[in-house]
Amino acid sequence: MSGEEPEERLREYEEGMARTRRLVVEDIDKLWIEYDKHNDILYINFGTEEADESVMIDDDVIVRMREGRLVGIVVNNFSRRAGIDIL
Repeated sequence: MSGEEPEERLREYEEGMARTRRLVVEDIDKLWIEYDKHNDILYINFGTEEADESVMIDDDVIVRMREGRLVGIVVNNFSRRAGIDIL
């Protein structure tokens, strides 16, 4: 591993965070939530548009965007992150 890799990853993370600071939800009425119990993934969607960009904003949390609009949030390892047991 090169000594620049952690710095590059940090820069990419900071750039991604800057792009997500002012996201817009176009129509909250199109909100739908889905949970994949088998893979422990929570999907929060704001319509059916496909994302043109995805940014990991935290361990296991991905923000999906299209042209500056928030189209979805994906939370991996949801039960662990939420501190709940899902039976």
